[in-house]
Amino acid sequence: MKKKILILGIETSCDETSVSIIQDNGKKTPKILANVISSQIKVHKKFGGVVPELAARSHLEKIEIITKKALKKSKVKLKDLDAISATAGPGLIVCLSVGFNFAKALSMALKKPLIAVNHLEGHALSPMFENKINFPYLLLLISGGHTQFLVVRGLGKYKRIGTTIDDALGEAFDKTAKMLGFGFPGGPEIEKYSKKGNPDKFDLPKPIINKGGCNFSFAGLKTAVLRYKNFIKTKKDKYDLAASFQATVLKIIYKKTKVAISEFKKVSKGRSLIVAGGVAANKQIRNIIKKVCYEENFKIYFPKNELCTDNAAMIAIAGLKKFKQKKFNNLNFSVKPRWPLDNKAKFLKGSGVKL
Repeated sequence: MKKKILILGIETSCDETSVSIIQDNGKKTPKILANVISSQIKVHKKFGGVVPELAARSHLEKIEIITKKALKKSKVKLKDLDAISATAGPGLIVCLSVGFNFAKALSMALKKPLIAVNHLEGHALSPMFENKINFPYLLLLISGGHTQFLVVRGLGKYKRIGTTIDDALGEAFDKTAKMLGFGFPGGPEIEKYSKKGNPDKFDLPKPIINKGGCNFSFAGLKTAVLRYKNFIKTKKDKYDLAASFQATVLKIIYKKTKVAISEFKKVSKGRSLIVAGGVAANKQIRNIIKKVCYEENFKIYFPKNELCTDNAAMIAIAGLKKFKQKKFNNLNFSVKPRWPLDNKAKFLKGSGVKL
């Protein structure tokens, strides 16, 4: 294997079009040569959420432009790439198809290996650009579509020990922000306005806080916000409700992380927790998890803020890890809108879930 490895990553699972080129040259951590991201916030803002058809159309318009920008910024030529990696799931099928089909075309034209990447695995590995992290470790994945605790024993070796039985945390933030008339995406808006409010003003529920192990539930919390919304008369009331929502989330995260670490200790001697996904950029959530890890004598790792949200650099690093193990995919590989990291984990959503 040659000394310098160049991997191109493509990410189009939802509403960011991103292309990245990273380099592994034998040092401790890979180097990001380019990580170009085209956000679609303006496209979806007026709808208060992502519209799949509009997202896919935007990916089609931007993917070639973004790729050229990444190549120019990295000063890398297509012929010098070692492999093409792209998100193949989970995500919106119309969006996934744009990026992955583009990756297939590049792979075929350049005669370079194609690597299908699980978007969640990209998040799981994203802190490794700055840190040398050894397996096994505990992963808390918190994003718009997922809220999970997983034991990570190696590349492709995941065991889920906790998940949400209804809404993902990022989804709860977005829906709460929409109910309160804040902007999209909701997470940063809730965090911003919560600083202006009284976190003790509204008594909000903490669903399954004392049961269900390290599983989560946020639907009841979201419903309570909707109920209290009818009593809001001023901006201050809105800020108080946002602050109360954020404070309640922090209490849930604190308790469930404690339980997850306890469960992790039963099956592993590792002492590290990685927190990844878009919601990992929330400063107050970071602080409460740091508090737990300090109390439990665990090392805590977060990606850089720009690597928390969807981006192609995390897809490229997953591609790099797979490249080193020669885990390549055929051109007939299909995208997977649902692609859990732990294929053996039970589906825990919907009415009648038993914990």
